[in-house]
Amino acid sequence: MSETAKKHKAEAPKEISFGIFMCSTSRYEKMKKGEKAQDLSGDMIEDELRKAGHRVLFREVVSDDKTMIATGMKSAMRLTDVDAVIFCGGTGITPSDITIETVMPFLDKTLPGFGEIFRRLSYDEIGSPAVLSRAIAGVAKGRAVFCIPGSPNAVQLCLSKLILPEAGHFIKHARE
Repeated sequence: MSETAKKHKAEAPKEISFGIFMCSTSRYEKMKKGEKAQDLSGDMIEDELRKAGHRVLFREVVSDDKTMIATGMKSAMRLTDVDAVIFCGGTGITPSDITIETVMPFLDKTLPGFGEIFRRLSYDEIGSPAVLSRAIAGVAKGRAVFCIPGSPNAVQLCLSKLILPEAGHFIKHARE
């Protein structure tokens, strides 16, 4: 790591306030009916963030619905104490996978390297199916925004290799 990167990371916030949106029509429908919906990836995100010393301000399940995702993004951007938002799920290539297309217009800047490195790391683990995976990161109103796949393996990879090591650094620059 360069001396400049080390310096920036040393100056970056250590405790970050996250908001989490789980994008899953099936989980949303179960919860709407009052049924228990298992959410391994959501549990993992929340647990890993807390273990790393960060705060989780909210965790919400939304349907794979453009209006619900956009409303979630808008409400998160209005919260002054939110530093970063994770949208998990809805990043594949099926017609219902619309998380990235819905979140992208809200981003002031994107970080193409996030998705590129995620797919490279994913390729090392799962091989050629990694090309079907989409992930993005960007900045919206001085906040970090991550759209990541919903599988537990992808969540673990994104958190351990990309989000947790760089979130503070990311936010430091987003707010300059």
